This record gives sequence, C-alpha cells and structure tokens, in this order.
Amino acid sequence: MSTPEPVSDASERTPLLSPSSDETADDGVISPPTDSLRRVADSLPLSVWLVATIEMCERFAFFGTMGPMQNYIQNPRDDPLRPGGIGLGQAYATMVNQGFLLWCYITPVLGAVVAEQYFGRVKTIIYSSTIYICGLTMLFMSSLPIAQDLGVSLAGLLSALFFIGIGAGGIKANVSSLIAEQYAGPNEAKRVLNSGEEVIVDRALTIERIFSTFYLFISIGSFGPLLTTTIEQKHGFSAAFALPILVFLLGFIVILSSKNQYITRPPESSIVFNACHAFWIALKHKGNLDYARPSYLAEAASASGSRSELEPESNLPWPDTFIDDLKTALSSCKIFLYPIYWAAYTQFVTNFVSQAATMKTHGIPNDIMPNIDTFSVLLLLPLIDRVIFPFLRRHGLPVRHIDRITLGFILIGTSMLYATFVQRAIYASPPCYNHPRAPDCLGGKVPNQISIFVQAPAYILVAGSEILASVAGIEYAYTKAPVSMKSLVMAGYLSATSVGALLAMTVSPLTVDPLLPWLYVTLGLENFLAGGVLWFVFVGYDEIKNEHKNVEDDSSRHAISSLNHDANFQTL
Repeated sequence: MSTPEPVSDASERTPLLSPSSDETADDGVISPPTDSLRRVADSLPLSVWLVATIEMCERFAFFGTMGPMQNYIQNPRDDPLRPGGIGLGQAYATMVNQGFLLWCYITPVLGAVVAEQYFGRVKTIIYSSTIYICGLTMLFMSSLPIAQDLGVSLAGLLSALFFIGIGAGGIKANVSSLIAEQYAGPNEAKRVLNSGEEVIVDRALTIERIFSTFYLFISIGSFGPLLTTTIEQKHGFSAAFALPILVFLLGFIVILSSKNQYITRPPESSIVFNACHAFWIALKHKGNLDYARPSYLAEAASASGSRSELEPESNLPWPDTFIDDLKTALSSCKIFLYPIYWAAYTQFVTNFVSQAATMKTHGIPNDIMPNIDTFSVLLLLPLIDRVIFPFLRRHGLPVRHIDRITLGFILIGTSMLYATFVQRAIYASPPCYNHPRAPDCLGGKVPNQISIFVQAPAYILVAGSEILASVAGIEYAYTKAPVSMKSLVMAGYLSATSVGALLAMTVSPLTVDPLLPWLYVTLGLENFLAGGVLWFVFVGYDEIKNEHKNVEDDSSRHAISSLNHDANFQTL
C-alpha cells in the first residue's frame, strides 16, 4: 500500500493530547487553509484503533509477566512471608530481570531490519507474535510444580525470556511506526465542522493524537500486573503466567483477522547494509558522509578523467537522497541520552518490588504497587494536557519537546531520591533495621514496621516523568526520522532502554543491604545531570545551527574540491 508523506515536526505548538472529540474534523475538504482559522486534529481511521488494541494486548502480556517476576525469581517456594519460585535472591533476580529488559530492547533492531528489508511491518508483527506466544507458553510450563520438582524451572524461565524478547522486539520496533502510517491525510486542509465552524485540520496535531491514543492504550495494557500479582498471591505463579497468554491471543486474533487493512510501507532491500557501507565510506574520510554521495564521486571521477582508482565507490547502489536520510536519522538520534533515564525507570519493576517485600503490605501483594504508576498516568495525562499545558501557553510559555523531556528527567531523578528516603526509613524501623527479613531476624517472617504505602509518591513521580519524557521522546524520534528509516530510528530509540538496563546492571552490587540507598542516590543524580546535558544539547544545537549553516555549505564545497584534488593526484 502507499505510504503517507513525511510527517512535519509535531513540535512545540501542539498539546500532549489531541483535541477532544467535539473538535475533530469530520467533513470534506473545502479549500486551501488560511492561518486565521483554528487548528484541530483529524478523526482517526479504524486501523489506528486496531493497532492500538494489538499493542495494548502485548503490553498486558509483557507487564503482566513482569509483575510477578521479581518475586518468582528472588524468593524460594517455601519463603515464610513472600513465596516465590526459584529463590535466587534480590541481586540475581534484579540481574535476570534487567538482562531480560536489555534483551527485549536490543531485539527491536533485529525487528526493524526484518521489517524494513524483508517482510514489511505487518508480517513481521505476525511472525514475532507467534514467537512471543511460544515464549509465554514455555514460561507457563516451566512454572508448573512438576517442572520445579524436576529442577528445570530456571532453564525453562531463561529459554522463555529469550523467545519473549525476540517476539517483543519484532512487535515494538514496528507497531509505533505502523500506527502513525495509518493516517494518510494532507499536512493541512480547511474543513467545516458539524457546528458550521471552519477549521484547519493539522497533520501534526493528528499525529500527536495518534501517539497519545497509542500511549493511553499502552497504559491500559499496563494494568496487567494488577491482575497477575493478585492471581499470584491467591492461586500461584502458574495461574498468573497463564493470563498473559490468553490476553495476547486476543491481540493475535485481531491482527490476523485485519492483516490486509493496514497502510504500510513495502520492504526496501539493503537499507541496513547500505547504511553500514555509507558509514564505512564516511569513516575513511574523517566521518564526512558527503563522500558517500554518488554525485560527489561522479564529479570527482569526471574531473580526473579516470575511474580506475574510484571504481570501488563510484557505482554506489543508492541516490544522494539516501545520504540525506542518513543525516536526518543521525540528527534524530541526538535524543538518545535516554539510557540513564531508563536505568532509573526500570527500578519500579525490580528493586521497588523487592523494597516493598520488606515492608508491611496490609494483606496486599508486594508486587501490586507498580500499578500506582499506571493509575497515575491515566489520571495525570488529561490533567497535564487539558489544564497545565494550556495554562502555560496562555501565559506565553511554549511547551517544547526539550522542556517536557528535561522535566521528565528531573522527576525521575526526584523519584530515585525519594526511594532513597524510603529505604532509609526502612532501615530505621524495627525489628530488623539495616537487614530487613534477614534469616537470623525472627526467621525472616516479619517485615520491618513501615507501611508499603510510603512508596506511593515514588511511583507517582515515575508516572509524571513517563508522561513527559517517554511520550515526547517517542514523538520526537518518529517525527524527525526519515520516511524510509522510521522503524530503524524507532528501534534505536527503544534500544536506549536496553542500554539503560545494562547501566542498571552495573550498579547491581549495590542491591544488598545496607547499601541500597546508594543505588537510588546514584541513579537520581545521574538523571539530574543527564537532563541538564540533554537540554543543553537541544537548545545549544538550535541556537547555533543557523549560525553554522554557511560554514557547513563551505565544508560541502571543500569536500567536492578535495575529491577533485584526490582524483587529479591519483591520475598523475
């Protein structure tokens, strides 16, 4: 099917969420737009809602599986307070979970390559879903009592996580690009609402609406742990791991039954290999990608009158526009200081769960607390969009991508510092103080006497940062990416999470009592620093890019001149 034209930068004049439904244009195009009219988002096609439903089911399966995972890996089956499954302890459980996250966010690169070069997005999602289901089934079977009695649960768990990671990568690399491709409307068009008001239907606003809808569906799917952790407490881990399989099958049925209804780009051969070839040429010329332009090489060959020395690079299999796309893709990747953010973000499904296990839970599962993040997202998202952002804009304060991202970093850093306070409060509480639930303290049967609900502000802060930094990041990565490389750039953005998991693993030696406060302090300070650096990179770049435009033009002319000189020298 055809591909919509490139998306203009859905930038700083647009809200986080879309206009409400009564502001959605639903009539035909009248005439070219005028700037005096109000701008609104277009109505969304059915395929957008189908893709969002597919991702909602996948996120339910993913987070529904992750919800009980820390308890399952950390605690033994006979734990007197928090029964588990394998019993590796907190440090190893955190390592396994962080390693799983690392794997899940490396595989989007593979998923993007497969989609862009071989199968296209829809087929890649279908094939990846099949692998995903196999992984979920293996996890369920490895958690059965018979598998635990045979001692194969750990091997089954690791195998299951391997397959789930492959499936998740193939889906995540493509579903966010696929959903945006479903809108094929013009950049701008004047329309008449049912009320009679003339408005401008703005493509950038519509893309924002699509991503906001997409994120809301992800948030709904993220309620998976609310159910699976409750089932875990009442019926065990096997029942908890069975539910994600059933929900994921629902999404699989949706995409199979609607696979011919989507607008999607056909696969293009050798995008990745051509990109690697172009980067290799640039490396040989001090990083200058202009040397990989066929026109540059052709001009140099023409000037020299000989092609013998230039032959290896003179018949390049791409046009000049391919190099332009590569430069644009590299520019969009300046957002990828996100690993430090994700290193902190992943704590709420790993060490926050372990922290809660040392506190008074008042009869609720300790691993149910991450659902506070999901509830907070659903409550704060409309508040920020409908109240806070409009208030700021009315007072002349634009809400740019970089403003949202920087504030997101500050909030996640604050969450980590608050977690430090919680950990210190745990250590100050009886009966076990600095070594809560230690075996030599009442047999590990009694948690320290501090309520689990003290954790709640940390999750609320994480949710606030997620609304700002995560939504703005994925929106920026998509809108800045060239049309031919959107899956690859989105995969690069998602892979920042894998680097974040790797960074989190480097501080895993701190996941033992009484060193845990230093874990949270380190992650908090890193995010404050990274937010400041990222803001400087964005703002500094925007301020100097016009100033350096002439310099870049001179550099390009110099590159051509150098090619001519090299060719003439080789001829001599």
